[in-house]
Amino acid sequence: MSAPHLALILFITLVWGFNYIAGKAGVTEFPPFLFTGLRFFLLSILLLPFLKWHKGQMRSIAIISLTMGGVHFAIFYMGLAAADDVSTIAIAGQLGVPFATIMSIVFLGEQVHWRRWAGIGLSFAGVMIIGFDPVVLQYLDGLILVILAALIGSTAMIFMRRLQNIGVFELQAWIALLSWPVLAPLSLLLEKGQITAIGDASWAAWGGVLYTVVGTSLIGHAGMYYLLQRYEVTQTAPLTLLSPVWGVFFGVTLLGDNLSPSILFGGLITLLGVGIVTVRQKALVDTGG
Repeated sequence: MSAPHLALILFITLVWGFNYIAGKAGVTEFPPFLFTGLRFFLLSILLLPFLKWHKGQMRSIAIISLTMGGVHFAIFYMGLAAADDVSTIAIAGQLGVPFATIMSIVFLGEQVHWRRWAGIGLSFAGVMIIGFDPVVLQYLDGLILVILAALIGSTAMIFMRRLQNIGVFELQAWIALLSWPVLAPLSLLLEKGQITAIGDASWAAWGGVLYTVVGTSLIGHAGMYYLLQRYEVTQTAPLTLLSPVWGVFFGVTLLGDNLSPSILFGGLITLLGVGIVTVRQKALVDTGG
């Protein structure tokens, strides 16, 4: 990988890592469903020119939009709002990788050998270690919600594998357009104080919304798509594990997260497991084995 492209992927992981801070700033003042709805509403406006009807693939796009889009992120931000820190959330969110592997086994009949099973086991064991930390037990509901969000988001991977000739902005446009009309009524039914929140929100909260739109969705996803067109996934996927590392770094330095030995150890075990699953899975794909 060339130096400029290596710098780009490092920048992308930094952008994604800071997303946890931006999201926390947003859900501190906006209810989670409202926050997620605002994100996708603004994103749908920006990506409106990229909307294109894909005959025979719209059912899969709709399912992806609800699972990977509105439902996944709404539950994730509920967990982020309930948690006292973002470091554990950044780590637990990585369970989407082993969850996606399990989904492939169940629904696609994919064969998984002992190395990936070991990685899956390590991933969940690490999160369990984190979950039994006395500090985390105080907001265990938030951790569970993030794990649930990772599970729901991983189901979209099954349908994403079926898509053909759909650009990253086209898919994001559909996800945004089909997500916020679902999130808006859910916010009205399940949340309160939306008008007050919008009127009284600080620049930090609005900055959180805009950051998830421009930084996370447009810059981050588009940049990764650009790199995946030029390099093997085995070269890029391991480096994306820097995203939760950045998330932990920003959580500690900017929000004062307290990393106990059990959280730190559990986090390392989780990331090791996710790394094994990621690298081994892509290596098998590349070799046809």
